Amino acid sequence: MSRRRPGVAGVLFDCYGTLIDILTDEHDIRTYQCLSRWLLYQGVRIAPESLRDCYLRRVREAADRTGERYPEVRVEEVFAGICAEHGMWEADFERLGVEAARTFRAASLRRLGVIGKSQRLLDLFGAKTLGVVSNGQRVFSEREMRVLNLYDRFEVVVFSSDLGYKKPDPRIYAVALTRMGLRPPDVLFIGDTCEDDIFAPRRLGMQALHVKEAWRRYGA
Repeated sequence: MSRRRPGVAGVLFDCYGTLIDILTDEHDIRTYQCLSRWLLYQGVRIAPESLRDCYLRRVREAADRTGERYPEVRVEEVFAGICAEHGMWEADFERLGVEAARTFRAASLRRLGVIGKSQRLLDLFGAKTLGVVSNGQRVFSEREMRVLNLYDRFEVVVFSSDLGYKKPDPRIYAVALTRMGLRPPDVLFIGDTCEDDIFAPRRLGMQALHVKEAWRRYGA
């Protein structure tokens, strides 16, 4: 099959399920047992079950406070609040919230890697202006992209935690288009979910393909 390049100036990718193969479990009590033990050495005492309940409740409350239709929160701020409430002594809780968020991600991680066919798409589109629009948390998602040697391949990377709202809110795509300096018809969006990565971009006038269709169409 010949490799056909899209007639576009830029390509936007979703991250997880499109570029990165990942499996996490944020409900497994083992995740919170690991984080609870780590927090103890940072001066924060909270039992695993209480930590899980507190974290999930605070995420819901923070999302509700945004007033957004598609709300997003910053998990490092959630963890900073938990640490401040349960700290045994004074500490830099803002910094500790960042470290706790990354430790939480590490504890919940079951699988992480680059999707090979999408890696080949990146190589194929290398001359285009490339970007990522992800419903992800920059505090650890950027680290994951860097570990997998992906982050520096993109001129624009937009995580929902940067903005306080997430896909399919049209504003998140508009932010990426503005940063790319391109018009919607000149950009192809590639992702793995219909509403977030195909329907919503098309409503803005972008071209869009499911990642599996992109693999087939461009011979990845």
